[in-house]
Amino acid sequence: MQDRRQSVRDKVLYGGIAGAGDSGGTMDCVVRNFSEHGACVETGAGARLPEEVKLTIVRKGRSFLAGIIWREANRLGLAFGTMITDPAASDLDARLRRSEQKKRQLQRRINELLGEG
Repeated sequence: MQDRRQSVRDKVLYGGIAGAGDSGGTMDCVVRNFSEHGACVETGAGARLPEEVKLTIVRKGRSFLAGIIWREANRLGLAFGTMITDPAASDLDARLRRSEQKKRQLQRRINELLGEG
């Protein structure tokens, strides 16, 4: 099979949420590979999705409107159309960075008190 992708996809293993368009239904999925232009996702057996889906990758804090370009058993090839920004995800990223910074500060302080630093 000829690979017609615009860019190389990285193999990943992310949890995702596929939204079923107008009905508002969602289902969990696994993102198997990913690039800025598309992804391969794996859904549960027998899952039915419309030709256009909203894919949310929580770990990356991103959502995409995507079209299904191929289907094979429980795997789907998606081509991204539009990235949807999620203000809550960027807030979560900022909170996580602050938490990690605070953790490092506390660890340094513990090391100082134990005479290790």
